[in-house]
Amino acid sequence: MNPYGSFNLSRPALTLQFTNTLTRRTEAFQPRVPGEVSIYCCGVTVYDLCHLGHARSYIVWDVLRRYLIWSGYRVTFVQNITDIDDKILQRAAQEGSSMQAVSDRNITAFRDDMAALNILPPDKVPRATECLEGIRAMIGELEASGAAYSAAGDVYFAVLGQPDYGKLSGRSLSEQQQGASGRLNTEEESRKRHPFDFALWKGAKPGEPSFPSPWGPGRPGWHIECSAMVRQELGTTIDIHLGGSDLIFPHHENEIAQSEAANAEPLAHYWLHNGMVNVDGEKMSKSLGNFTTIRSLLSSGVSAMTLRFFVLQAHYRKPLDFTTEALAAAAAGWQGLNQALGLGLKPSLQSLLAWDGRSVAEEADGALLSCRDAFVAAMDDDLNTSAALAVLFELARPLRASARRLERGDQLTDEDRSLQGRWQLLQELSGVLGLEQEASPEPDPGAEGPDQVEIQTLISERLAARQAKRYADADAIRDRLRAKGIELIDRPDGTTEWIQRGA
Repeated sequence: MNPYGSFNLSRPALTLQFTNTLTRRTEAFQPRVPGEVSIYCCGVTVYDLCHLGHARSYIVWDVLRRYLIWSGYRVTFVQNITDIDDKILQRAAQEGSSMQAVSDRNITAFRDDMAALNILPPDKVPRATECLEGIRAMIGELEASGAAYSAAGDVYFAVLGQPDYGKLSGRSLSEQQQGASGRLNTEEESRKRHPFDFALWKGAKPGEPSFPSPWGPGRPGWHIECSAMVRQELGTTIDIHLGGSDLIFPHHENEIAQSEAANAEPLAHYWLHNGMVNVDGEKMSKSLGNFTTIRSLLSSGVSAMTLRFFVLQAHYRKPLDFTTEALAAAAAGWQGLNQALGLGLKPSLQSLLAWDGRSVAEEADGALLSCRDAFVAAMDDDLNTSAALAVLFELARPLRASARRLERGDQLTDEDRSLQGRWQLLQELSGVLGLEQEASPEPDPGAEGPDQVEIQTLISERLAARQAKRYADADAIRDRLRAKGIELIDRPDGTTEWIQRGA
């Protein structure tokens, strides 16, 4: 049963397209098994709390999953946990703790953060420590075939034996070391046949936790963990592999090399990668002091739905610039949608509106079906969530007007009572994006300045007009705001900010 509603029952055949990192083309999506989709999403290395980059990635992939489910697919979504890693060992040493203690603490925090952001739990959550048998088996297969070799307790993958190495990233072998992320050292380099080879198994060092293997005690390398977990949970070939663009090289490149050498089959048919998060135009990093965790952001008063709305305003493949101004604009935009969503959730309001709670999807008029189809067209176009949000604003406009009349105690009209189907469609499509009504703070009657909700609503209407190539209407909205002293700033990531002249 579809969990989001029934407006999609007469939905046209799916024309979903993705930009596939592997082919560098936008391609129609065709699952390997009709009606079923297998997805592997690279999860967190649990040495610390999750940050805004994680929020961006997992919100986007949550929307992909929700949309496929709404479209009628049976989706199996696997997201791993990396609980064996140098960074976890370093954190444990700093704390005088253990690898397991650090991992367990941060796994609990990760689950809490994802729940707070309304991200659906994965269907399967393999941990590297729980997949050691599969990891050792795959390494053994690679060594037996000559794709890998052992040296003094370590096992390395021989990159030069793979003629298509680099097909995902488009990088030459000479660039491999640039993406090594400081994981290698001089002693390790001396054991390799070629400097580009990467570790599948690392021999134990004094004082480090280790696991038994045919090559001696040690622990797996980062890349082989994911390859083994994909095979364990989903088989040798999957439909979609997900991750941030920072994982394309070396992690996903190495996953492909070792998985396809071991299995003699493609690892994934579609590779999707989200863009990175910048803070005030700079890459987010602890060294720059602009590192923000999900937990600290939500604790500061930013609502989970505001954060989801902010992320979905930009296309998932573009960099997303996190600024105080952009977040405030997102809060105002979400407030407008939230007001409309709240209209049909209170029994007292439903009684005033004479809404009977029944589904009116079968009786939906042409305008509502056009909105639904516009939403589908936006999402089918490589998950264009910014255009999908514009559809939600179009649906919300008369609902917000009714909500304001109810707040003022005005007499309701026949139009207000006819909006039940519109509200149901808004609720359904918002659910596909993971947006759910939140309790709103009471408005401050003494607040000064422009109506930010109205401004953000007009910005969204302008976006909808631009998406539909109604450029004259879009220009008219810009002029209307300019007349009120509001200047619009279109940003490269697809979002629009505004400033008040003279402010």
